[in-house]
Amino acid sequence: MALELKTTAFAPGGAIPKKFTCDGPNVSPALTWTEPPAGTQSFALVMDDPDAPVGTWVHWVLYDLPAGARELAENVPKSEELASGARQGRNDFRKIGYGGPCPPPGPAHRYFFKLYALDAKLNLKAGTTKADVEKTMKGHILAQAELVGRYGR
Repeated sequence: MALELKTTAFAPGGAIPKKFTCDGPNVSPALTWTEPPAGTQSFALVMDDPDAPVGTWVHWVLYDLPAGARELAENVPKSEELASGARQGRNDFRKIGYGGPCPPPGPAHRYFFKLYALDAKLNLKAGTTKADVEKTMKGHILAQAELVGRYGR
């Protein structure tokens, strides 16, 4: 069975509520996922916007989530390390943790939440970038799931 990523905050491909954007409290949505493949040692999550005028804009980098995790609660703390031992990287707002959609006026942008089931922990220091996470994940991805939301102003 394929890995599936879901949220109760918005429908797949639907509008992301203001609460989860820079126009609201800017909290991360609650996410849940299905059972990963055997051999999963950790999860990584990346949220980005490929429609940004400057190229793909990174909104959230999270890694070393424990293999037993099946959800992230709403409003994940914007700290380098979470109680679970997961670490968060630096987004393109130059901050740690989740940075919600904040597009310029115009057509809605697409926001991709990508969850990766990995056969290893990445053991990268907190505050690392999406590029470093992706490079370190190479060859370790057992499965991945994607959830897309839209937001425009």
